[in-house]
Amino acid sequence: MNDVEQLVSSEARLKSVAQMVLDEAKAKGATEAEVSIAANKGFEVTAREGDVETIEYHQDKTIDIAVYFGKRSGSASISDVRPEAIRAAVEAACHIAKFTDEDPASGLPDRDELAFHYPSVDQFSLWDVSVPRAIEMAVECEKIALAKDKRIMSAESVSVATMQVAGVLANSLGFMGYFPYTRHSVSCVLVGKAGDDMQRDYAYTTASDPKRLESVAHVADEAAMRTVRRLGARRLPTMKAPVLFAAEEARTLVKHFISAISGGAIYRKSSFLLDHLGKQIFPDFIRIYEQPHLAHALGSAPFDDDGVLTRANEFIKDGVLQHYALGVYSARKLGLKTTGNAGGTHNLTISQGDQTLEQLIKTMHKGLLVTELMGQGVNMITGDYSRGIGGFWVENGEIQFPVHEVTIASNLQDMFKRIKAVGCDVDIRSGVRTGSILIEEMMIAGE
Repeated sequence: MNDVEQLVSSEARLKSVAQMVLDEAKAKGATEAEVSIAANKGFEVTAREGDVETIEYHQDKTIDIAVYFGKRSGSASISDVRPEAIRAAVEAACHIAKFTDEDPASGLPDRDELAFHYPSVDQFSLWDVSVPRAIEMAVECEKIALAKDKRIMSAESVSVATMQVAGVLANSLGFMGYFPYTRHSVSCVLVGKAGDDMQRDYAYTTASDPKRLESVAHVADEAAMRTVRRLGARRLPTMKAPVLFAAEEARTLVKHFISAISGGAIYRKSSFLLDHLGKQIFPDFIRIYEQPHLAHALGSAPFDDDGVLTRANEFIKDGVLQHYALGVYSARKLGLKTTGNAGGTHNLTISQGDQTLEQLIKTMHKGLLVTELMGQGVNMITGDYSRGIGGFWVENGEIQFPVHEVTIASNLQDMFKRIKAVGCDVDIRSGVRTGSILIEEMMIAGE
């Protein structure tokens, strides 16, 4: 068993390496120190044209070290667990700290903020799948997809992947947190053709527990269905109309919101939601909150990147912004307290309604259904929003035809206020959990 396998499989080994770093930092005179260690192993196979295309093995580790001399800090990263490598890295971090300016906000959390008693979050479930079996699954997925419709021209990529990750976060205040998790996935990207029109689309399943993965046949069927229905795409005339974001794309709107209220954006004054605490941002039926300790949810974590206990923060209540998303550093910069969000949010959830996507399409009656977003046209300082899209035009509550070469535009503040409904078709394949989102009106730029 090599050192990476030992790290992934042994909580005690990870913690001993972390303690070695902290002891070395103390010996070098650091007043405080922190270390984060992550070790992972796994593989990903891809198939194409009925045979294996690539096999990638992932087996590595990272050790991030931070030391503090009062309010001066230095950091270093290594991937070598030998004692001499650790000593050299800590010495380098200490050397850097001596040449940095003092930062009043730097340093470890206060002791009473640390998650000395954190919950056990079930995120680790091994998948008993060998490389040969994964290849068989990928080949089978491609075969099923290609046989679904003669208009499916080829598979751009079909992959099966599994990964185990084990991490430790420790600091000189006595905190030592351990969190292992697994990620497994099957994905299928297809290319379809009808006449001169070629389109691509995809489907995937991902989970921490392999029992929660969709079947290979389901992924193949969905990928084929999505690809074929994109054929015959048209442009639209420029207009204003309602826009319905399918759940997997609606999550980007929630991500934009949380980015705008993150501590870094607020203290740098680079957010369109600056000075919006206590103000109405969404309609009053909207609630946005965290569920950080859900078993097998992809955004779960017992503590944040500072070692602070994660919690069920409620960022939006009755449409009103309750507080920002803060880690220790950004909280200090703002004169506030951490919300346990160093490194991001955990299973960020938007309150759902009782309508499925099909029912939301009928509710919209006439407008644009967005199933793919392209480009990066979002200005987080002004909130201006402009993205290329793929999707479908809807009339009389029914999908009429696919569309392409279309851009949607608005401002995020206006979009948030004009949300008419959130669907019950919640997509749980990420750390943001939302159903489809219907917005009353946006500018649609086409012909």
